[in-house]
Amino acid sequence: MILPIYLYDHPVLRQKAEPITEITPELRKLARDMLETMYAAYGIGLAGNQVGVPRQIIVVDIGKEEGMERPLVLLNPELIATSAETVDMEEGCLSLPELRESVTRPASVQVRYLDLQGQERQLEAEGLLARVLQHEIDHLQGLYFVDRLPAIRRLFLQRKLERIARGEIVPPYPVVFGPTAVAQAPKVL
Repeated sequence: MILPIYLYDHPVLRQKAEPITEITPELRKLARDMLETMYAAYGIGLAGNQVGVPRQIIVVDIGKEEGMERPLVLLNPELIATSAETVDMEEGCLSLPELRESVTRPASVQVRYLDLQGQERQLEAEGLLARVLQHEIDHLQGLYFVDRLPAIRRLFLQRKLERIARGEIVPPYPVVFGPTAVAQAPKVL
């Protein structure tokens, strides 16, 4: 089932996600729904709070052309090591439609997580996979990629962020607007 994606300014996106304590059939269904939602929106990563579920779950699929054979579902992911080397790369976000900016992040990472069988795993990643993992783990901490930008750059983006918050930028996938857009919606009598 395709889930609506929560857009910038919705409070759930600033919440720190709660750890997964039990792997249930509902959690497995959520993982499948998140993958379906991500594919329908042409994304390569999605975090639980982006679909209104502030739990520590992310899904990632950067594609076979990037060397990924199957999608990843990571529960309670945590960065346990990052490289000193950093890389600038353009990022976008399904919760920030039509906004792309170059972000500096570590070039490689090690991530510890649980899989859907409850097994603890570790993953070493570099390149695009490292980038997506960091981006999605940030979401679980209530952070947007724009929070990683210098203050002056965020200032220049403020107008576009406000347009997203007001619901003036609507992507071609189901969404839930934040309180600013809802407050400005016309009243139906």
